[in-house]
Amino acid sequence: MGPDYIHGSQPTSRYLALAPSYKNPAITTETNGLKLSIDSTSTWNSQFERSELIPQTTANLGTGNLFYHFSVKRSATNAPDPTLEHQVCFFESHFTELKYGVGSNPSNLVWMVQGVEKWGTPFTADTWFNFAYDINFSAGTVGLWASTGSSPLTKVVQNIGASTSTNSADWHLGVLRLVNGPGTEDWYFSGVYVENGPITTAIGTGGGGTTTPPVTTTTKTTTTTTTTTTATGPTQTQWGQCGGTNIHLSL
Repeated sequence: MGPDYIHGSQPTSRYLALAPSYKNPAITTETNGLKLSIDSTSTWNSQFERSELIPQTTANLGTGNLFYHFSVKRSATNAPDPTLEHQVCFFESHFTELKYGVGSNPSNLVWMVQGVEKWGTPFTADTWFNFAYDINFSAGTVGLWASTGSSPLTKVVQNIGASTSTNSADWHLGVLRLVNGPGTEDWYFSGVYVENGPITTAIGTGGGGTTTPPVTTTTKTTTTTTTTTTATGPTQTQWGQCGGTNIHLSL
């Protein structure tokens, strides 16, 4: 995972901060976690608020069976608004992603495949939610592994068909909110890496068989047929379609 960044018009430090207190304490292999913020200045196309990290790598992140790992948390301070749709850790085609503020219970963090809700859990404050997207690019399927805190990942959704694809530079680690508004929202990320199988289920020990190294900055389920919005843009190569500012960030 490379440190290119999509953000609003202000300095990077307004949207991105690193600190040991921002990481999942169960992850001992990294020094810092990432606090990622959106506010009224982080707009794109006068319609979306977004802050995201995107890969910069020569590795092929779209072949075989890969596991995209990350942990995410919110706080009661600058909490995300559950009345507005948020797209979290998504690919440009949105074949799989997390969402918040949508679905059968908008206060749930839900996992989507092709815009349809397949799993959800209450997005409680100050709880680390650990995920791995189980993507079989060869078979065209995706599944989900999940846990909280220091608990090992378990498979919560078996692989199902999806239009799996990536150019190895279009996975967005971060948040896109579809509605602009006042105030700041803070999201926390930790334990980010991509690996070949077999999956590492222990939290904090991943990286041994990774396709890309970890980014050191970084349950109750529901099944529905809810369909939500996909934010679209013009078709361009690499980050042109993002419409944001891309800079190189030293981690």
